[in-house]
Amino acid sequence: MKVTLVGSGYVGLVTGACLAELGNTVVCLDVDERKIAVLNDGGVPIHEPGLLELITRNRAAGRLRFTTDVGAAVDHGDLQFIAVGTPPDEDGAADLRYVLAAARNIGRHMKGFKVVIDKSTVPVGTARAVAGVIREELRARGLADGTAPGFTVVSNPEFLKEGAAIDDFMRPDRVVLGVDGDAAGQEALVRMKRLYAPLNRNHDKTIVMDVESAEFTKYAANAMLATRISFMNELANLAEDVGADIELVRQGIGSDPRIGYSFLYAGAGYGGSCFPKDVQALVRTGHKRGRELRILQAVEQANDAQKQVLAAKIVARFGEDLSGRCFAVWGLAFKPNTDDMREAPSRVLVRELARRGATLRVYDPVAMDEARRCLELDLGAARLRECVTFAESPADAARGADALVLVTEWKAFRTLDLAQLKSVLRGAVIFDGRNQYDPRELAEAGFDYHAIGRPARRPQDAPHA
Repeated sequence: MKVTLVGSGYVGLVTGACLAELGNTVVCLDVDERKIAVLNDGGVPIHEPGLLELITRNRAAGRLRFTTDVGAAVDHGDLQFIAVGTPPDEDGAADLRYVLAAARNIGRHMKGFKVVIDKSTVPVGTARAVAGVIREELRARGLADGTAPGFTVVSNPEFLKEGAAIDDFMRPDRVVLGVDGDAAGQEALVRMKRLYAPLNRNHDKTIVMDVESAEFTKYAANAMLATRISFMNELANLAEDVGADIELVRQGIGSDPRIGYSFLYAGAGYGGSCFPKDVQALVRTGHKRGRELRILQAVEQANDAQKQVLAAKIVARFGEDLSGRCFAVWGLAFKPNTDDMREAPSRVLVRELARRGATLRVYDPVAMDEARRCLELDLGAARLRECVTFAESPADAARGADALVLVTEWKAFRTLDLAQLKSVLRGAVIFDGRNQYDPRELAEAGFDYHAIGRPARRPQDAPHA
């Protein structure tokens, strides 16, 4: 099938490359000439495991190409996926300017029947707005309803996890299709089922619903996952107060099949491109309808507070004034296997420690360039140079630091050489923002260990033979 992806960001690139891998002929469009130049030169502007290899293979096979030519891209695809960004407005509502601009371009250039698919995460009502914009453009071209090329708008939300997006696409747990019940909508359903048929060979994972329900499903899914994270973080903070270990609690409640283990890990707060903005957008949608979503408002507030927890623990250990102190930070991206720094807890930590006079030595396996860009925005170029050193390795980051702070749970950080780490740190103190390490093992090795929702352990707490 002939497919066009409007938007060559994270969702657009992964979707386009995967659809090409399934045998379709795919054109990825973007108005960012720099991004398209990187892709045409054989690079990838984002980090996602396996994506470069997938793009390279399908470009070589002639199934995938990249362009800034809007007219050619619209002309190519019978299926037009809109996969552009929907950043939050100042009031938290989803900004649909890029979605509607993509729809206008489709209306301006389409010549035959098009299935327009909203792949971007958009609030309820967006598909209707997209259809209205396309009709406006067709009328502006002098094409009345009886002579204009037909189209229909489908809602097909993505459920891709950064760091595992290709596997999520190729082995989905569900494919949600929101379609209209008229003839055009049913024709679109036939085409969409044909497109996704290779993913449904073992059993049909397609869930068909009305457009509005499909749009709502994406927000509801992300809001539920964000709620579980904030719920567990709230319990973790209380667990410290009462002397409980949240990791043991997690095992105790996660074993209940009604609850399960997923997204029950206490930590330094969630970030990224999805959960923060989607919770905000859903709250804003409720507000516009006169309905306060109190649970989700609390989820957002709890997450904002959780991002301050690591800094608070450091201040409790070292004092309010951190002048002359140096801290090693392991992990900057908001989660492993990505270079995404959007809403990353590390940014809150770095800002707060720098504000208190500390210097930092930071390291991330893949996000160093993006972290440098984002931290310069947060601190300013001069302040960044003064207080942040971008280390070349985990050991280099730890060298001479008063404490190690783990923020992102990369696999490279899971196994510690405790003797080496102790030899390079100035102070044998670890703040574990992801509960990745064994408190007793670290206490036995002479480390002062602080985690999230676990009793602090110091060398004197180690069990004796």
